[in-house]
Order: sequence, then C-alpha cells, then structure tokens
Amino acid sequence: MIQLCGHSVGPNQPLFVLAGPDVIESEEMVRRLARQLTSICGRLNTPFALKCSFDKANRTSGKSYRGPGLVEGLAILRRIKKDTGAFLLTDVHEAAQVGPAAEVADLLQIPAFLSRQTDLIQAAARTGRGINIKKGQFISPRDIIHSAEKAFAVGNPNVLVTERGACFGYNNLVVDMRGLLLMREAGLSVCFDATHSVQLPAAGAGETAGERKFVPLLARAAAASGIDALFAEVHEEPDRALCDGPCALTPEMFEAMLVDVLAIRRALHHQA
Repeated sequence: MIQLCGHSVGPNQPLFVLAGPDVIESEEMVRRLARQLTSICGRLNTPFALKCSFDKANRTSGKSYRGPGLVEGLAILRRIKKDTGAFLLTDVHEAAQVGPAAEVADLLQIPAFLSRQTDLIQAAARTGRGINIKKGQFISPRDIIHSAEKAFAVGNPNVLVTERGACFGYNNLVVDMRGLLLMREAGLSVCFDATHSVQLPAAGAGETAGERKFVPLLARAAAASGIDALFAEVHEEPDRALCDGPCALTPEMFEAMLVDVLAIRRALHHQA
C-alpha cells in the first residue's frame, strides 16, 4: 500500500482517480474540467487528482501542439490548483524540470517513453512527491519492477505503476490484462490508463489516432482484473482536442465509465 495526496492506495482501498485534459490548451478550459471532475469524484466518493501536462515532449510530429511550456504552464497549473483545491499530477521529461514541477504538483509522472530513465525517476523520487511511472509500451509487466525500484532506492516508496498497452506490430497497442496481476504480485500499486491504451500510435498521418469506443470496455475489464487507480484523459470536446483527442472522453462519458468501474469493484469486493 502507498500514500498519494494523503490517501491510502492499494488493495481494499478506494480507487484513486487521475483524470483531466492531456495538455493545457487554455487556462479556463482546464479550470472548468478541474471543477467538473472534482465534483464527479466527490459525488462518487473516490479520491481524485487532476492530470494535466504543461508540455508534451514526445509528440509524433515536431509540428504537433506541445503546450505552453514549463514556466507559463506551471504558473497556470498553480492558479488552477489554488482556485479549485484539486490535487495535481503533471509530467516531467527531464531532470531539470523536476524541481519546478514539484513546487506545484502533488504527483509527478514519468512518461512511458522515459520509464527506464534512471536519473529522471530518481530526481522525481527525491522530491518526496508521489510518482506515477507509465509502463513503456516496450516493457513487460515483470520488468517494470526495475523502474519502480529506482525510486525505492532513493527512499520513496510511494510509486504507482500504470499500464497503458503494449506495442502490437506497427500503429497498434494491445492490453494484456494478465499484466495487471503480474505487477500486483510483484508488490506494486497498479493503475490502468484507459484512454492511452486505445491509441493507434502514429496512425493518423503524423498524429496518434485512437478508438474511443473501447475505453469503457477496457476500463471495466481492468476493474475486474484488479487495479488500485484509474487514469483517463478528459476533454470538453474530444474531437477538437489538440492532443490525443480520439482517445479522450467527455466528462459525461468519464462519469458513466467510473460508475461502472466502481460497481465492478464493489461486486468483487476490491474496495473497502
């Protein structure tokens, strides 16, 4: 069991929810979503942290929208956190970003493509913030323990590991639900990323495509398999999103999915 934002996360604990827009598109949109998602999770009595990135450094094309960047982006997120009271998760891409990000964010996320970067993981872990390591599409469930151990080695036990699909040939991902059990058997606290798992990487002419219709299905299957946390990209108008729109949910879709996931967990006695 680990502690994230003052909540216990692990077996027989309430589901911890990480949700929000992939990247800052406008301050007002992120603020509205933060309030909506806080309200939804409050009604459903599940702990919540807003997920939003100040920069998306690993886009398919160099022409793709990345976000406002470190300084402006963190200033925006600081104001939103103050205004809404939401806990905050944001990505870091290099060790130099870790200190400034940790001054604002409650949780630091290691992107999937950087999930073996020792210096980055350990810099994030040394801040004392909770860490979410996205399991790279190229890493097996049994091997991600090595990334988590890099954080443990510098004294931070509060590490969440997130499944987000594995490469399946070109331009496709597949989720092997057995991996959720394997990671939990290794003693890890496990999150399922329901939206990035339906990506079709680089399948959209220089952009990542996706199949939104499968998000609720995979989330329900993950809930039945056993997870400690759930991650989802949420956008007011997913079809107009500047990053990963084909995978994102509207707030209404997100709430319906979360209701189902919580019902499955209760039925299987996965939650206290």
